[in-house]
Amino acid sequence: MDQNQSQRSSIGAATASSASSRAYQFHPARAAIIDLFNLYLGRSSRQKQDDSIRDPPLLIRGFVACCGGILLIVEEFMLRNKTQKRVLALNRELPPRNEQFLIDFEQLQSQFPDQDQLRSVTESVLISLVVQCCSHVPRAEFILFALRSLCSIGYINWDTFLPSLLSSVSSAEMSAGQGSQAMPAVSATSLQQSGMLPTSSGIPNSSNYQSSNPASPLPSVHGIGSPAQSAIETSVCAAMSPVKSSDVSCTGQQFTTRVNSSVRDNAISSLRQLCCKIILTGLEFSLKPVTHADIFYHMLNWLVTWDQKQQGIDESDGKSWRLDKALIEWLHSCLDVIWLLVDEDRCRVPFYELLRTGLQFIENIPDDEALFTLILEIHRRRDMMAMHMQMLDQHLHCPTFGTHRILSQTTPNISVEAAGNLRYSPITYPSVLGEPLHGEDLATSIQRGSLDWERAMRCIRHAIRATPSPDWWKRVLLVAPCYRNPAQGPTPGAVFTYDMISEAVIDRIVELLKLTNSEVNCWHDWLIFSDVFFFLVKSGCIDFVDFVDKLVSRLQDGDNHILRTNHVTWLLAQIIRVELVMGALNSDSRKVETTRKILSFHREDRCTDPNNPQSILLDFISSCQNLRIWSLNTSTREYLNNEQLQKGKQIDEWWRQVSKGDRMMDYMNMDDRSVGMFWVVSYTMAQPACETVMNWLSSAGVTELFPGSNLPPNERLMVMREVNPLPMSLLTGFSLNLCLKLALQMEDSIFGGQVVASIAMVETYTRLMLLAPHSLFRSLFSHLAQRNPTLLAKVGVTPLVLEIVNYRLLPLYRYQGKTKTLMYDITKIISALKVKRGDHRVLRLAENLCMNLILSQRDFFSLKREGKGSTEFTETLNRITVIALAIIIKTRGIADADHVLYLQTMLEQIMATSQHTWSEKTLRYFPSLLRDALIGRIDKRGLTIQAWQQAETTVINQCTQLLSPSADPTYVKTYLSHSFPQHRQYLCAGAWILMQGHPENINSANLLRVLREFSPEEVTSNIYTMVDVLLHHIHVELQRGHSLQDLLFKACANISFFVLTHELLPLDILLLALIDRDDDPHALRIVITLLDRQELQQRVKLYCMNRGPPEHWLYSGLFKRVELQKALGNHLSWKERYPTFFDDIAARLLPVIPLIVYRLIENDAMDSADRVLATYSSFLAYYPLRFSFVRDILAYFYGHLPGKLIVRILNVFDLSKIPFSESFPQHISSSNPVMCPPLDYFATLLLGLVNNVIPALNYNSKSGSTMDASLRAPHNKSPITSQSGPSNVSEGRKEFYQNQDPGTYTQLVLETAVIEILSLPVSASQIVSSLVQIVVNIQPTLIQTSNGPYGASNSVGQGSVLPTSPSGGSTDSLGASRSTPSVSGINTSSFVSRSGYTCQQLSCLLIQACGLLLAQLPPDFHMQLYMEASRIIKESWWLADGKRSLGELDSAVGYALLDPTWAAQDNTSTAIGNIVALLHSFFSNLPQEWLEGTHVIIKHLRPITSVAMLRIVFRIMGPLLPRLVNAHTLFNKTLALLLNTMGDVYGKNTLPPAPVEASEIADLIDFLHHVVHYEGQGGPVQASSKPRPEVLVLIGRAAESLHPEVQHLLSHLKPDVNSSIYAATHPKMVQNPS
Repeated sequence: MDQNQSQRSSIGAATASSASSRAYQFHPARAAIIDLFNLYLGRSSRQKQDDSIRDPPLLIRGFVACCGGILLIVEEFMLRNKTQKRVLALNRELPPRNEQFLIDFEQLQSQFPDQDQLRSVTESVLISLVVQCCSHVPRAEFILFALRSLCSIGYINWDTFLPSLLSSVSSAEMSAGQGSQAMPAVSATSLQQSGMLPTSSGIPNSSNYQSSNPASPLPSVHGIGSPAQSAIETSVCAAMSPVKSSDVSCTGQQFTTRVNSSVRDNAISSLRQLCCKIILTGLEFSLKPVTHADIFYHMLNWLVTWDQKQQGIDESDGKSWRLDKALIEWLHSCLDVIWLLVDEDRCRVPFYELLRTGLQFIENIPDDEALFTLILEIHRRRDMMAMHMQMLDQHLHCPTFGTHRILSQTTPNISVEAAGNLRYSPITYPSVLGEPLHGEDLATSIQRGSLDWERAMRCIRHAIRATPSPDWWKRVLLVAPCYRNPAQGPTPGAVFTYDMISEAVIDRIVELLKLTNSEVNCWHDWLIFSDVFFFLVKSGCIDFVDFVDKLVSRLQDGDNHILRTNHVTWLLAQIIRVELVMGALNSDSRKVETTRKILSFHREDRCTDPNNPQSILLDFISSCQNLRIWSLNTSTREYLNNEQLQKGKQIDEWWRQVSKGDRMMDYMNMDDRSVGMFWVVSYTMAQPACETVMNWLSSAGVTELFPGSNLPPNERLMVMREVNPLPMSLLTGFSLNLCLKLALQMEDSIFGGQVVASIAMVETYTRLMLLAPHSLFRSLFSHLAQRNPTLLAKVGVTPLVLEIVNYRLLPLYRYQGKTKTLMYDITKIISALKVKRGDHRVLRLAENLCMNLILSQRDFFSLKREGKGSTEFTETLNRITVIALAIIIKTRGIADADHVLYLQTMLEQIMATSQHTWSEKTLRYFPSLLRDALIGRIDKRGLTIQAWQQAETTVINQCTQLLSPSADPTYVKTYLSHSFPQHRQYLCAGAWILMQGHPENINSANLLRVLREFSPEEVTSNIYTMVDVLLHHIHVELQRGHSLQDLLFKACANISFFVLTHELLPLDILLLALIDRDDDPHALRIVITLLDRQELQQRVKLYCMNRGPPEHWLYSGLFKRVELQKALGNHLSWKERYPTFFDDIAARLLPVIPLIVYRLIENDAMDSADRVLATYSSFLAYYPLRFSFVRDILAYFYGHLPGKLIVRILNVFDLSKIPFSESFPQHISSSNPVMCPPLDYFATLLLGLVNNVIPALNYNSKSGSTMDASLRAPHNKSPITSQSGPSNVSEGRKEFYQNQDPGTYTQLVLETAVIEILSLPVSASQIVSSLVQIVVNIQPTLIQTSNGPYGASNSVGQGSVLPTSPSGGSTDSLGASRSTPSVSGINTSSFVSRSGYTCQQLSCLLIQACGLLLAQLPPDFHMQLYMEASRIIKESWWLADGKRSLGELDSAVGYALLDPTWAAQDNTSTAIGNIVALLHSFFSNLPQEWLEGTHVIIKHLRPITSVAMLRIVFRIMGPLLPRLVNAHTLFNKTLALLLNTMGDVYGKNTLPPAPVEASEIADLIDFLHHVVHYEGQGGPVQASSKPRPEVLVLIGRAAESLHPEVQHLLSHLKPDVNSSIYAATHPKMVQNPS
């Protein structure tokens, strides 16, 4: 009764979730069952009463806590010690024989009708007895006997008993641990709620698994049982456990302060030992998956926290603890349970669950062989599984910046707050599970000198040399800790630390100093680097004080004697006015020390040419620096160099001489000394220098706008007279501080001044932007709006900004990654003006700019910033957008899976406002994605003609009144105010009909007035309608017997009247309208005729003559301003008064001519396309995207262009400025096009990529950039000399303004190689075969025939990052008698030495280069690569040799693919290793859309006939799956393909049936488990990760065709809740078990 009362008192405190389990304590059978068990346990009621009389306080406390667990165990143990003699003297009754128990229980059972409740009560009593009696061996043995007996009659439901038992044990252990650390606990219920199998690393807090860094490669397993978490879990466990932990808590805390820790530990050991024995008994039965999961989790929890209960022992002695016998016993029993659970014969729990736990990372591993064996097996299988997640040569995969594309990275599901700071990760670090990870916490954990550190450094060093856009830098940079807001948390996407950036910058400084000391003229390299350095410092990612310390240490200690010039002083002088730097020198506590260190970089100038501008600047730069520091801080003046301060007087004296009086400095006639001194002045007196430049630009005075303008009689417009713009050779030496001041003052004058600026000033302004793209770039629209919100509304400002961007800065915006943002800004202007009457000039200019922006896109783009709603484009832009999408998708692919899904939405946005249909010939060349979406559109041209015919009579009548030669001018207003809109769209068509081939028949003045008053979109509609009507009219007249030649002649005459003679309509829109009707046989003929007309060609020539050379930044003469009407024509210049700067009707044709060429080729008019290119090639030199045009058109029509036309397309270039291979011209003009170029040609092409595109392997070796410049310069010709200023021979690199299209030198080299491949007159299969042949046999080719000084070297350079490359050797893997022959046709003399790498390094990098190159080519090449790769794999001698045993094949696969460390260390390689490394390099550079084609290689390899081949398949395709986590459809297809290949080997009907050994494919099974969790999470696997139900259904369906033994291994990846722990714990599947 006392016990019942105690139970009643605890019910009020129990939670609602425990009400049902507590209810059993009121069951009338409970007392009887307890009495029965007490009888057999030798614990009679009389004995308990006697004991209570002898020691009431202790016994009462023990009795009250009898259901509390460990406290009772401990108290009974102590009671026996205290009263041992009295206990022995007791007159105990002997319990009955065990065999009688079942009979007695069955009699008791018959007294109660509700057997289910009785079973639950019995289980509850058993659980409490387990906890109470575990340390009493005989009683524990009886409890085991009773359990087995009750099992024999089916009276124990293990699926409810075991979870309740484990929950009670956890509650008991927590109760015993109160006052120290509490143990966490779980239950089956919590498992179902979380939807996954918990991992031991998630024990502390499964909802906050690795909360500080969800992507950490080292799972946290050390914070077990934190107080906060324990408090939460205590309440949960108390609610779930049938044991009354609430009773325990009221007394246990006082008692545990007095118990001996060793006694408690022994009690816990006994309890766990007994629990494991019971579990082992239960595992003999068939349990539910969720029960297995619960058991597994608790066992892992016990193992991970095995030492958490040690009390009273110094932590420092923790590793020397000796395990007592009881601890060893329960540890071994626990391991027995785990081994039984993961046993692959029964597969109760997949072994994968051990791989994703933190068990192997526990700090204090007990000295136990059995546990060590398990941990060793976990490490082995985890490493094998992780290998399938990573590419071969993964450590070599690094951004090359040879492409514009920023590949999206898989990111884990993160909070909304973190998503706001999410950024692109240029590289990732592999976790222990092979997952690509990133994050600031992870980056800071990378150890200096590790492989990951070297890879990060390799990326940053390459970025500093290759100068990717500031947009890229902004994505990866972190603010240095000293500048960061303390409230800012870690950055999720970060991969580079401040230390990495700082070290890479110092490396580049040392590198340039070495080049300078070797007498290489690398001044322009210093200029490029100073621009990047300024940007990095201003961004706050470099701690300036710390950076100076490190730089001093490096130059004094590590690289002493290297600092011989003042380049470092000059570099620091560039940034000394940056706010952060001034703060460090002015207010930092270390300012004196920092100042002294900065001054220590000074060196006396040693140049032999004292009049060289650079030498003068470097000679005086220390003086400039001293003067600046002197003005900053008085406390550091005593450390300044007085000699340098005195030298500053020479600067002042020179400046007084050149600026005294009214004398104006003539920048066009400055000698070298004057140039150098003015550069010096820019560092000391930036403001006076700025004023001098501005005075020069306005020195010619102003003049009134020339006659003929559209100004009102009483209004005057003043314009600056033209002067020579400042030459680039002068601007390059200006300090960046002066450049910033100049830019701001020029903006005030150009956009805010009362006088119209000169073209020279605008040109100089744009030259500044091009000169320092990192430091000076500003997005003009937002920048000007920020400076003055009303500025863009000022007359003339918006068109001027549009002109600057369209004709000067378009490539700069693309380089900066700002074209999409600019496109959205321009769209707003277009949306506002396209329906506004009379605003034609700004609208057409914005439309032309937007046209260029759309065609400049090299990646998928959305039409609107918010991505929703119909497009705001004009009809013309809608049509061009579709063409641009076709070019992008076909030539570059879609990088992101989300973009593929958005494509249909994007097309719907366009088609909502556009009725156009594309011709069959155009659709024939469209990519299938686009073609399938558009091919079903209905052509509504017939409806247009029908509507015209209905309105024709009315329209002709109106046009006769309006356009007859004698028409009343006042009728114009009548027409505009009274005509219907549906009739106005036919105005031009009616005018065309009235002309009848004689344009003089109509009143052009009235027509011009009306068209001017139309809105721009009405004019566009008129043009498209007129084109349809005139083409229809030609067909009608042909049927009436008229001559086609006469009809075309009249049509062209009429159109010329519209666009050339009277300039009534925009020419570019009319030409686009005609080519969009290319399915009409006459449309393109009219276009060709128009392009051949002398009036148009003369107009284009006049434009070229007035415009100056295409490279406008090199032009030093006077720019000529063209009259407004002559530049824009009658239609656009109407009521405009603001003059043009660069705009012209002819310039509007620049994006149109390439589109005409596209359309001619689509219609097989190759000769016409050739003629157009020949006529307009000099004009296309002004096209800012001509390099991209050539590359894209060759890729778009690959396989369909005749050789003659290819050569014509290439001649659009200035060939002398493109780094083509030396032999390339001979190959494209070969008289025997069937002959493929020799392998030496392709090898040299790859070497060029290695030297100029692939990041250098390391800094210290000769392969780094510190080698002689000739080794890194283009291998096939002398580096191109800069055309302004000193020549730049270092590394063949040039400033941005010399590489505006495609953008960087690395992009230029890579895209040039692509153009070469696409231009060769041989098939794709021949090219791919040659490239693959080189790759497969590259090592023996280099080693056997190389005569260079590095050819025979088998060692890896110091600091090499190639310790684990599988492709770094020389001979085949099996048998010395079988050596791989070298490739004939490659002249490798000095081939290796030209690269500066060892043979091993070069072979790996050539494979990387080949993969990168192939990924840039169209899919035709990809298919050939897949077929060639599958052929080489199938024909490999050790796979094709039928005499080879299965063991030999597996060994060969392991040698080639699974153990890259071994394969690299002894300089060996295999053909398969090389081909797989090539495929992985290729895959890593491929856009996601094109990854679907990768399935072809597996289809060619099937049927798979051996486990060895199956491993090769998984090794090829496995690393792709992590990239597809957001592309669910493609992921499912790839996963299904892998399962099908498994079916080839282990299918039900495979003959002969393959013997199934689970150990053979354990790593493949583990990998499948891991990758479905990875995809379900959308990133790195966490504690809450779970497979998607669709994937489980897919695997379950595919597994049906597999051998039963293999099906068994995949049983947990099925949707069956009765066999899969994932399905059983998946919320969706538990709710919908069907």
